[in-house]
Amino acid sequence: MRVFVTGGTGLIGAAVVAELLGNGHTVLALARSDASAAAAEAAGAEPLPGALADLDVLRTGAARADGVIHLAFGHDFSSRDAVAKSVAEESAALAALGEELVGSGRPFVTVAGTPLVPGRASVETDPLLTDGPVGGRGLAVNAVLGLAPRGVRSTAVRLPRTVHNQGSGGFAGLLTDIARRTGVSGYAGDGTQRWPAVHALDAAVLIRLALEQARAGTSWHAVADEGDEVRDIAAVIGRRLGLPVASVPAETYGPLAQIFANDQPASSAHTRQVLGWEPKHPGLLADLENLRP
Repeated sequence: MRVFVTGGTGLIGAAVVAELLGNGHTVLALARSDASAAAAEAAGAEPLPGALADLDVLRTGAARADGVIHLAFGHDFSSRDAVAKSVAEESAALAALGEELVGSGRPFVTVAGTPLVPGRASVETDPLLTDGPVGGRGLAVNAVLGLAPRGVRSTAVRLPRTVHNQGSGGFAGLLTDIARRTGVSGYAGDGTQRWPAVHALDAAVLIRLALEQARAGTSWHAVADEGDEVRDIAAVIGRRLGLPVASVPAETYGPLAQIFANDQPASSAHTRQVLGWEPKHPGLLADLENLRP
């Protein structure tokens, strides 16, 4: 299958491209810079110059492919306006890609976050959040899944709060960045809130399986660790960086403060049973041991 991938040179995207190529697919990768194009070529993919905001380029990429995987998202979390801009950009991109695929029967895999369900681990049938700082992402993903009756084999792989590789990535990566900047490995509240996690290489396998097998309109959970307590995550970060570990004010986390404070475990039991996915790589706490001061 020839697959058009957005975000193909990021932490998750690079793993997905390698997984696709290693399983007989070819890849056309959106490349927003010369460096991204070079990275895509080095990985064995064909670069397509353009950014996520270039809707005509996205339509061209989708038209040239047998399937689409969307992974790109802006990572400026410095303010609510910055987050809102990234959400709006992604929403427009998903709409353009989806319209190009209508009536084709081709697969369209996008990603979302595992939802928060008070009092228990979320499951694949729980609805996505559609309010709050990133609620617009839920609305956009719901629109993609809504293309199923229109001849698109659309599916969503819900990623946990941390997708990691060699100690980098996701919410744990943001905690690490903040710790390096402030000199304290911090956590919100008492730190007992739980965050799910998955290794990027395991997430890549599930994204490929969804592309190849998933029925239209379905959602899947790429969850290996159902929920690590944030104070345990911060403790490993602090030990590896040689920094004190402590509860810190909510404003430390800017527009993501409330999300960081929430208990949000997630299950992948249904995903494992139906798609036969089984994570094989190190869990988050073990992977964080790769951090260096």
